[in-house]
Amino acid sequence: MKHYEPPKKNLWTGRVSNKWLYLHEKVHCTPLEELPEAQKKSIALLGYACDAGVHRNQGRVGAEDGPDAIKSSFAKMPNHLGSNVLLHDVGSITCTNSDMESAQEQLAEAVTFLLQKKQFPIVLGGGHDMAYGHYHGIKTYLDAKKEGQIIGIINFDAHFDLRKNTEQSNSGTPFYQIAKDCEKEGIDFKYLCLGIRKDANDRNLFQTAKDLNVIYVMSETFQPTFLEEITTFINAFTKNVSHVYVTIDLDGFSSAFAPGVSAASPMGYNPYMVVECLKTIINSGKLISLDIAEMNPKYDIDGQTAKLAASLVHHVAHSISGS
Repeated sequence: MKHYEPPKKNLWTGRVSNKWLYLHEKVHCTPLEELPEAQKKSIALLGYACDAGVHRNQGRVGAEDGPDAIKSSFAKMPNHLGSNVLLHDVGSITCTNSDMESAQEQLAEAVTFLLQKKQFPIVLGGGHDMAYGHYHGIKTYLDAKKEGQIIGIINFDAHFDLRKNTEQSNSGTPFYQIAKDCEKEGIDFKYLCLGIRKDANDRNLFQTAKDLNVIYVMSETFQPTFLEEITTFINAFTKNVSHVYVTIDLDGFSSAFAPGVSAASPMGYNPYMVVECLKTIINSGKLISLDIAEMNPKYDIDGQTAKLAASLVHHVAHSISGS
């Protein structure tokens, strides 16, 4: 398979218990082409080792190494997954010669394949341009089922990522591209952003969000004080869609928690808010797939950002499996 790298077993190390107490003892390193159809609950970790879109968007490169950093940190964490739950590392989509578009296409195909195999995909990045490929992978899967279902996107992020791709697509354009694709097909663009900051989006982006009927919560409101209201907001959003695709941009967190990102800021939100919101989303029963974007090990401090990303994966994996 082009633009693909098989799983690396050397990432999966840690304390040895011989009792599956740690996730590196639980995981199966399974190349995509060898992945069987799941007969029980199964989670597949897929990397998106690409930061060409970040470079095009004038961000700090280094996120192509993000997937490996997250997997390595996740490997060392305790395993509470039940014996009836499978965990696979299925490798990573790669980017050659800055060909981001081909990487996105390959990611879409891989996500469709994982869903067809009855896996729950967790995609690890990599630039946020991954969202365009990820969304289309979900949509292709649902279109094949001919159910005409509505995909709701929930983005935890400081940025709208609604820049217009008039010159070239990049890590700041994926949701604008999705919106335009929805417009062409005559389907609703359902997009909720949590944690938007005024100091991270210019006035044109706020106007674009208004024009596209984007729902968003500003960072000053995305705080524990308003959790009850935000929970109501999320429930109202999920009620009106068939499936929810969640994407978490690590640069939305304060750099106190996530220094290793492409666009760091001390003004972001805290992990507690994201975890509490994820509980609400998962309880809706509509979460179909999830990704974590902009992990940049080049700027991380003591693996702090990788540990944050791994903890989010840990929470989601255990929550969706009832473990």
